[in-house]
Amino acid sequence: MKKLIATLLTCFGLVSGAFANAGGMEWDKFPKEKMQDMAALQNGAKLFVNYCLNCHSAAFMRYNRMRDIGLTELQIKNNLMFASDKVGDTMKVAMDPRQAKEWFGAAPPDLTVIARSRADGAKGSGADYLYTYLRSNYVDDTKATGWNNLAFPSVAMPHVLWELQGLRAAKFAEESDPHDHAKKIHVFKGFEQLTPGTLTPGQYDNAVADLVAYLQWMGEPAQTQRFRLGVMVLLFLLVFTVFAWRLNAAYWKDVK
Repeated sequence: MKKLIATLLTCFGLVSGAFANAGGMEWDKFPKEKMQDMAALQNGAKLFVNYCLNCHSAAFMRYNRMRDIGLTELQIKNNLMFASDKVGDTMKVAMDPRQAKEWFGAAPPDLTVIARSRADGAKGSGADYLYTYLRSNYVDDTKATGWNNLAFPSVAMPHVLWELQGLRAAKFAEESDPHDHAKKIHVFKGFEQLTPGTLTPGQYDNAVADLVAYLQWMGEPAQTQRFRLGVMVLLFLLVFTVFAWRLNAAYWKDVK
C-alpha cells in the first residue's frame, strides 16, 4: 500500500534535462552488460511492475512478451500481473489521463520507449540518462513532493524508490561563477546519507541498472537478436566477397 500511495503521487518527469551548473550534469554510464543478463532483466521487470506500473503504462508492450527474457506465462501471471487478467494484455494502468492531469499538472508518460526517446548525442544514451536520473534524487523540503533531482531540477516526481535507497540530502556550496566573478552559483558537493535504505549503495545502483536494462529492453525487445543477426549477415557478406573475388579472378585470368 505504501508503494501504491507513493507512486500515485508520481508524475514521472523522464525528460532530458541537466543540473544547470557549469554546463550541466554529466550522465553516468549505464552498464551495458546488463542487457545480456537474463536475471538482471527479470529483476528489472519485477521492479518495473512494482514501482512504475501503478501510474505509468507501457501500452505498446504485452505481458507475454516477457517470455523473451526467460519467464514462463505462469511466472508472469503469478508474480508480475496486478492490473490485468490475461497474459496477452498490454501493460496499461487504470489511471484516467484527465484526472492525472488535474492531480499532477500532466499525465504520467507511457514508458514503453522511454529509454529510446531520451538519448542525447552529446551526453549519452537514453539508458545513461535514466541510470543517472534514478540515482540523483535527494530530499528537498522546499518542493511540494519533498524531493528534488540533480539530473532534472524541480521535477514533479517524488522518489518512489526511496525505501530501497534511503533518505539523502544534497550538499551545495556557493562559489564565484568562473565566467562572471561578480555572480555566485551553487555547486554540488555530494550527497549526505540521512537514513539507510533496505539496500546498500552498491545494491541500489545494481537494482537501478536492472530496472534501466528492462526499460531499454522494453523499447526494443528484439534488439539483442537484431545485433546478433547483423553480425552474422556481415560475416556472410565477408565470406561471399572473398568467393566472388576469387571467382572473378578465375573467369578473367585468360583475358588480357
